[in-house]
Amino acid sequence: MFKTLLPAACLLIATATFAQDDFEKSLDLVQTETDANTFLENNTASEGKVIVFNKEKHKTRLAKELFSLGLGAKTYDKNNLQPTYYKVIEKTSTAYYKASVIFFDASVKSLEAINYSRNAIISKYRRGVRFENLARNYSMDQTAKQSGDLGWITKGSLHPKLENAIFEGKHKVNDIFAVDVPETNAYYLVVITEAEKMIDEIKVLKVTEPL
Repeated sequence: MFKTLLPAACLLIATATFAQDDFEKSLDLVQTETDANTFLENNTASEGKVIVFNKEKHKTRLAKELFSLGLGAKTYDKNNLQPTYYKVIEKTSTAYYKASVIFFDASVKSLEAINYSRNAIISKYRRGVRFENLARNYSMDQTAKQSGDLGWITKGSLHPKLENAIFEGKHKVNDIFAVDVPETNAYYLVVITEAEKMIDEIKVLKVTEPL
């Protein structure tokens, strides 16, 4: 019986090895995000997606390894039952800005009251009161819990009027200024907390090889 099972086991190993080689060869052909999406469509048995790593936000061992790889290079995690591959398909450097805000909701508070509060806040800020404290006390959305901090932001993450004021308004670090977005009942006070910074990003195809 053992003699019968041995060839079958060898055949299974050979088949698995061939399938793995074929999978890796297909993966090696992936060069762009379009290629990655096509690869995933053609390999529906594989779990995969394209993910973005930001050098400022992602500090894990895996992220550091991926940033050290060249464009088109790949690595994989052998610890899983199904090996998971990570292939770098795009490397860019994107302009990011850091700002904090105090948000006022004009559907809840009158514009007159909002402007009165904003003027009072500006006066306190210029007298030395920390913006973080003011944001916790005055902001009318979840940013109050973050002391107003939006973190590192880039174009496409905020309302265009707010983005334009932050990215193109020529304001300096620690300047305080108002931004009105009446169509959404949103009124802000904004402080630029750090100057523009170019941050490296990579797009990575993460895909798990099927059994």
